[in-house]
Amino acid sequence: MSRPRIVVIGSSNTDLVVRAPRIPTPGETVLGGSYMTAGGGKGANQAVAAARLGAEVTLVARIGADAFGDAALDGFAREGISTRFVMRDVKSHSGVALIVVDDHGENAITVAPGANARLTEADVDRALECIADADALVLQLETPLSAVHRAATIARAAGVPTILNPAPAQPVSRHLLRAVSVLTPNQSEAEHLTGIPVPDAPAARVATDMLRTEGVPAVVVTLGASGAFCADAEGTEHVPALPVTAVDTTAAGDAFTGALAVALAQAEPLVEAVRFATAVAALTVMRPGAQPSLPTLSQVDELRAKT
Repeated sequence: MSRPRIVVIGSSNTDLVVRAPRIPTPGETVLGGSYMTAGGGKGANQAVAAARLGAEVTLVARIGADAFGDAALDGFAREGISTRFVMRDVKSHSGVALIVVDDHGENAITVAPGANARLTEADVDRALECIADADALVLQLETPLSAVHRAATIARAAGVPTILNPAPAQPVSRHLLRAVSVLTPNQSEAEHLTGIPVPDAPAARVATDMLRTEGVPAVVVTLGASGAFCADAEGTEHVPALPVTAVDTTAAGDAFTGALAVALAQAEPLVEAVRFATAVAALTVMRPGAQPSLPTLSQVDELRAKT
């Protein structure tokens, strides 16, 4: 079977990560422990996740002409990701994320987007033929909405399935919702899109119904340790999470979305794609860091064989 061709359009950051007993409250200083620097950014994370799972991945992004940008390009090269549409921006720094991870593996993140905020429709248009020839397009909301809209429009015109991870949460137009094939919000993002709290799977069912009424063909609400709830024309299902001990939840949602894209690009039914993505996310939370924690296909197969 040929490798699925996936185009990811989105952000690339460098994550500066500090582990601490707990996440500080406003105005509080908490003495932390270990520190690490790792590749991050939702777009880059999803690209790396898909590449490690066997996809042929092309990334469309902007990074600064700085040391963080150099390191990002080196990392993409090691993963076999095509960077011919990654622009170097001399007018802005590379994106940076400041991350605190507590003893329970939960995190708090602040992002300085830098060059990510300067991704344009013209940047997307440079990759038009590549998008139109892809098996799946993956989008998020850490880059300007104009670029996201343009990419979704190109993919829809070409009949390419589009997976939109609506993060970070922000208003999304009906036009964009109707242009995507699969929407993958987490609980807080689903609440932001629908206006209803989504604490559990029954509430996720209500949220997915609302979003599908808006014209989204398929919706997957990720529920953290409770797994995911998915809905499409074939029906609805709650897929439980695999029982693992979380070390760091950073990039778990990105791992899930990248894995979902790979499975859907291989024509897997939605619920089977969600089961695969749930296993990938489970492996991701067992290790620290964003991109360092993303598993390979063989590691996923090994975990699924044991559960």
